[in-house]
Amino acid sequence: MAFNRPIATLSLVAVSALALAGCASESAEAGADGASEDGAAAETVEFTFQNNTAGEDEEPVYEEVTVEVPKDPENVVIFDMASLDTWTALGGPAVAGAPLDSVPEYLADGLADDAINAGTLFEADLVEIEASQPDLIIVAGRSAGLYDDLSELAPTVNLSSEGSFEDTLERNTAFLGEVLGAEDEAAAAVEDLEAQIADINEKTAEIGTGLSVMVAGDEISALKPSNGDFSGRNLRGGLVYDVFGVQPVTDDIEAATHGEPVSFEFLEQNDPDYLFVTDRNAAVGEEGAAAASEVLDNDIVNQTTAAEEDQIVYLDPTAWYIVYGGLETTQLMIDDMAGALS
Repeated sequence: MAFNRPIATLSLVAVSALALAGCASESAEAGADGASEDGAAAETVEFTFQNNTAGEDEEPVYEEVTVEVPKDPENVVIFDMASLDTWTALGGPAVAGAPLDSVPEYLADGLADDAINAGTLFEADLVEIEASQPDLIIVAGRSAGLYDDLSELAPTVNLSSEGSFEDTLERNTAFLGEVLGAEDEAAAAVEDLEAQIADINEKTAEIGTGLSVMVAGDEISALKPSNGDFSGRNLRGGLVYDVFGVQPVTDDIEAATHGEPVSFEFLEQNDPDYLFVTDRNAAVGEEGAAAASEVLDNDIVNQTTAAEEDQIVYLDPTAWYIVYGGLETTQLMIDDMAGALS
């Protein structure tokens, strides 16, 4: 798999510091441009992205937006968990605000001790956020619909997927590295993940076929490769195939956000060599729901090659369902795949 790709949608422009103003009029002009008290303009990073302006139930309508954000911001609110992941991994300052109930335990160290609860992934607490006076706000994916309201409060960027998982990881890591002055660290981190993913692809080329499924409640859904359509409903579901090179046992699966509901007999009929399982019950804390391993422990599934060869792989549900991006999370995903194939 070729992982290195040009980042067509990313424009990173650092603005050099201005010289001290020589007269009062020059100083006033610098102040209008966001200059600091000594007359030097703060450095910024320019980021361009596609923002969906359509309503929730409408076909997406994208508008190109360019935002200038400050370098080395100290007061940052992050709604996107993958961005929180990468921000923290690159040494960013403790995040001042986030939807606290949605922050996974393994990312909690990235929060300030007094971090505000910025709302939920779908609804922002605008009053609380405005009072905290953030320098930068980051949204993506589930929280992308908050962009318009949040952009009225502070410079806001939408780091939603544009292109493949790999393209987006590279683009967003490069952007956050530029913001934090950690360009070398960002490039090295992506390069390391690239190498590990390439190793996984060499191994998956030899394992036969696979099927990625999601368990929700006591039902299962089959997930399909994206086949170049990296919209939200396909990107996450296709990770096992698109990123890690697993050969799908069938492509006759309907594209849907949570996959196509299928029967246990579907698993037996298609009989994949490997079954990769995302436990949505565990990911969202579904109260009273059985674990995916219990749902799949039945006479029909136990007759499949995957079960007989002990090749049912239970993926980290938070990494693969909630976050599925960011530097540390991508490492967790790599570790899942490497452990399954060892």
